[in-house]
Order: sequence, then structure tokens, then C-alpha cells
Amino acid sequence: MMLSRHYNQGAIRIRDIAYEEALPEKFLELILLELKNARMVESVRGAKGGYQLRRPPSDIHLSEIIRLIDGPLAPFGDADQLRTLIHRDDEHRALYQVFLDVRDAAAKILEHTTLADIMNGKAADSSKSGKRRKKKGEPSSVLPMVVHGSAAGQK
Repeated sequence: MMLSRHYNQGAIRIRDIAYEEALPEKFLELILLELKNARMVESVRGAKGGYQLRRPPSDIHLSEIIRLIDGPLAPFGDADQLRTLIHRDDEHRALYQVFLDVRDAAAKILEHTTLADIMNGKAADSSKSGKRRKKKGEPSSVLPMVVHGSAAGQK
């Protein structure tokens, strides 16, 4: 995020990024190397050296970064694996379909959210889908969980 905040302000040393983001330098070096190999960041040598974004934050989507660093977007596996399981495993088809739906929803959000959106405090806006956010103090539409005949949390 620091590279986004300082876009077009020159390169930033790994030490400074690690300190501001509270990350171990060695861990950050590995991430920056992957981002460099993917041409998302570039390194600058010399006294004013460090790393900087190669593209504007508005052109870098979270999905790109996550796929690069972690692989598939969902903990359930990639979409092709899930589709294969849906077609092959009749007994668990509905469960795999739920996993695929969750994966697709997460992918849609991450593919439509850029670093600039995060910097501006805008995540992939759920209001785009026609849903409104609950106001503070507004009663929840979620029913309390029932455990052994009584609502959870009630005595």
C-alpha cells in the first residue's frame, strides 16, 4: 500500500516500506521480487533507489496481486477444479457449487477493486449490485442462531 500512496514520488527503500507496513524485510523482499518479475513494480538502483509501481494504482487490481502471490483466489481451489468436481461427484455436487459461487463472488470483487480504490477508501462497491448498506443502529435482518431450542447468547 505504501507504494500506492507514494506513486509518482520516486522509489522507496525496502527498509522504509517494511517499517511503515510492519513487515519483516526478508518477507517483503520476496514479495517485491515476485511483483518485479510480474512487471508490477520496478527497482531503482543508487542512493535514491528502492521500489516503485510501474503502473498507476488505478490499473492494478487486487486479483492480479493475489493470484501472483497466493495462486487461486479462493481457498476452495480454482474454478476449473471445482467445475470438474461438480460434474464428476454427484453426491457432493451442491456443496462444490456453493464453493464455486463463493469463489466467483470473491473473484468478481477482487477483479473490480484496484489499489487506488483501496487508497480512496472504496472497496468494490456493494451498492453497484443494488444492495444497500445497513445503517448503524438498524435492526439486523439475520435471525439469531438457535442451539438446542433456544437462541444462542440467551440464557
